[in-house]
Amino acid sequence: MAHPVQTHSEPGLSPAGLRGVAADFSSDQRAFKTASWGKAMMWIFLLSDTFVFGCFLIAYMTARMSTPVPWPNPSEVFALHIGGQDVPLILIAIMTFVLISSSGTMAMAVNFGYRRDRRMTAMLMLLTALLGAGFVGMQAFEWTKLITEGVRPWENPWGAAQFGSTFFMITGFHGTHVTIGVIFLLIVARKVWRGDFDVERRGFFTSRKGRYEAVEIMGLYWHFVDLVWVFIFAFFYLW
Repeated sequence: MAHPVQTHSEPGLSPAGLRGVAADFSSDQRAFKTASWGKAMMWIFLLSDTFVFGCFLIAYMTARMSTPVPWPNPSEVFALHIGGQDVPLILIAIMTFVLISSSGTMAMAVNFGYRRDRRMTAMLMLLTALLGAGFVGMQAFEWTKLITEGVRPWENPWGAAQFGSTFFMITGFHGTHVTIGVIFLLIVARKVWRGDFDVERRGFFTSRKGRYEAVEIMGLYWHFVDLVWVFIFAFFYLW
């Protein structure tokens, strides 16, 4: 004999099925029940930033596919003259390796942060900031090289004029994100090194004792910046 299906849940628990979905939406509860306020706000910021970068990349693809003028060959434009010959995309490959490596050091910093290992957390965050600063430095060198060769937002010597505007807009916006990330990495690393998260010292990012979650929130931002670069690398340099 089949047992009747339960249409209600035990007291104190959410109803099952569609009733539970309706109860969740109609109840006066936070959407992120297990996430802290800081982490939830970072996710919302990253989601909005995803739309911005997405619009930039779509605009770049639209401009490239619609222009009747030939688009410059990235292998030639971004080549470096080394040992008497042009090496295509060598600087871009190094920049990508440095930034992806910084994502690994940031992940280790978050791991040691939740272990309450102040010394290793601070050192790994400083290493991440150093790699990020190296990336920005190489990007500045890349900009300087292209500007001296005649690339401008409105023209370039290799073909379509839209190349310069899309290049400076997309890489400049991403480079700004990396620079801001480096600054905040240094700020949080200093607080970790001083033990602000252990002694409940009031201040920026250290309002409560033991909140090494600030390191994880910083990691979310840094991993996002690295992920965006993967798309820029694929669409702008490899296409």
